Amino acid sequence: MTEATARPWPVRRRFAVTYHDIDVLGHLNHAAYFPMMETLRCEYYLPLLGTNDPSRLDIILAEASCRYLAPVAYGEELVGEVAPVRPPGRTSFVLLYRFTEPTRGVVTARGRTVIVTYDYRTASKRPIAESVRGRLDADGVDPAAEGWTA
Repeated sequence: MTEATARPWPVRRRFAVTYHDIDVLGHLNHAAYFPMMETLRCEYYLPLLGTNDPSRLDIILAEASCRYLAPVAYGEELVGEVAPVRPPGRTSFVLLYRFTEPTRGVVTARGRTVIVTYDYRTASKRPIAESVRGRLDADGVDPAAEGWTA
């Protein structure tokens, strides 16, 4: 069992590496991971709200980072996954992202975002809803096991 298949994460999807995402060095550009992370974030979080409508999002991104571990070539495919870190905070939570090239079983990148639950009407953070908190905690992974330390 490879590192990437040790534990399935709550959301997993495939991403094609297109010509548009290739840089002058001939591999996937570092910036291409952030839109993939955004897609995974929405595919995980929107169902927690009981909707598929992105205009109903009650979160705002406070921080985003990505660690690049292996090059990815044009025409390859990546499997992207997302999972929350356990436990969530009062008004914020962390999501981790893992990208694997499935043919080789190589983790090519790991991402991390800090998410704040946000009331856009009052322009202020707000507590995480208890139903969402329970799901975040149940789906949570250990960040140290994924190479992230405090």
